[in-house]
Amino acid sequence: MSTNGASAPAPLGLLAELTHRCPLGCPYCSNPLALDPRSDELDAATWARVFREASALGVLQVHLSGGEPAARRDLPEIVKAARDANLYSNLITSAVGLTAEGLSKLADAGLDHVQISIQDSEPASADHIAGYKGASARKHALAAEVVRLGLPLTVNVVVHRANIARVEAMVEMALALGATRVEIAHVQYYGWALKNRAALMPSRAQVEEAVGIVERLRQAHRGRIVIDAVIPDYYARFPKPCVGGWGRRSLNVTPAGRVLPCHAAEVIPGLEFWNVRAHTLADIWRSSPAFEAFRGTDWMQEPCKSCALKEKDFGGCRCQAFLLAGDARAADPVCHLSPHHATVERLAGERADAAYAYRHS
Repeated sequence: MSTNGASAPAPLGLLAELTHRCPLGCPYCSNPLALDPRSDELDAATWARVFREASALGVLQVHLSGGEPAARRDLPEIVKAARDANLYSNLITSAVGLTAEGLSKLADAGLDHVQISIQDSEPASADHIAGYKGASARKHALAAEVVRLGLPLTVNVVVHRANIARVEAMVEMALALGATRVEIAHVQYYGWALKNRAALMPSRAQVEEAVGIVERLRQAHRGRIVIDAVIPDYYARFPKPCVGGWGRRSLNVTPAGRVLPCHAAEVIPGLEFWNVRAHTLADIWRSSPAFEAFRGTDWMQEPCKSCALKEKDFGGCRCQAFLLAGDARAADPVCHLSPHHATVERLAGERADAAYAYRHS
């Protein structure tokens, strides 16, 4: 089935990457290796226009991300612009660089939700992973302020070999912090994570144990906290429908204004990404070459083309297909039916104790 921009569903979410600046150096950061400089960042007035256009297009929520969005001194103005556009705003923050006073200003501006990432339940390990001494303590302090202000709190736990044995402790930490939701996000191997893949990759035994623990915790804490988690790609049997299908549900705007179907899309060579400085968000959603590239199913090769699941998983992740198979139109190598699946199995078995290549801006 062919799906073009005119017939595609309205997008529901907008990921607004306000800046690539960040005090942390997490080795799994999803930002590209080539970071947008501060001088190229969209100003608050442009973000306000983008939010209005997003709302008119059907977007319901905006995720204010980075880098660290608190690196923007005009963040309260940007939050207010989201509220004025009737968008539900979720701040995705490292909690480093955002003070209690700054958080209060964001709440006054209309912020709806806060999502704080934690690196581990053990402070020394958490700080080592973040590449920032004292990061763990700052996260705990800001989480307390979020709860004090009455804002909903989600804790995001990024899982990899260094902390996967403490999944239960990290969920207990989220409960202690007052979170109503915890997202257990296994590392996605793009950007900096791809660079550090051998140092981050857990074993199959570790993953299977963690999956069992998460299911037990869901039952034990039902009604107290929502636990979202998925099996990591390299150990899955079938691929996930990346971002709900390419160009179907969400948009990502980079700090410099390029609009992407997903946060990693720029790894695919040859795609043309339109910029909000030159095009409206509606035109980009409906007509941008990058969004049109993998919409629907007509672009698919076998085995996806004949697969009964092609309208559910849309062939999986296009970025992963390019990175692992060298062809963005190939079946996601995560799928056990992909002719490139052996590559995933081999890479999942490659582990090293090398030092992290930290991401620093």
